[in-house]
Amino acid sequence: MQIIPMRDLKNTVEIERRCRESHEPVFVTKNGYGRLVVMDIDYYDETMRKVEEARLINAAIKSYEEGQVYDGKTVLQEIREKHGL
Repeated sequence: MQIIPMRDLKNTVEIERRCRESHEPVFVTKNGYGRLVVMDIDYYDETMRKVEEARLINAAIKSYEEGQVYDGKTVLQEIREKHGL
């Protein structure tokens, strides 16, 4: 984990290099407390993709636990009948 003080934000080239090379965020502190997180856009995109995948998996698990599960063959048959396929 990389932590830098707020005053080091002036050196944007160095921070960009750190983010790119480490493939992890840089945490920025002010008076010893966390204030900001700086990260490479690729790292951000990957993180957001993983968050969305986890959200979808959790939604699927919840649907299963609530009994909202349908047999694939039955659903396909109903679609075929409905649309004359």
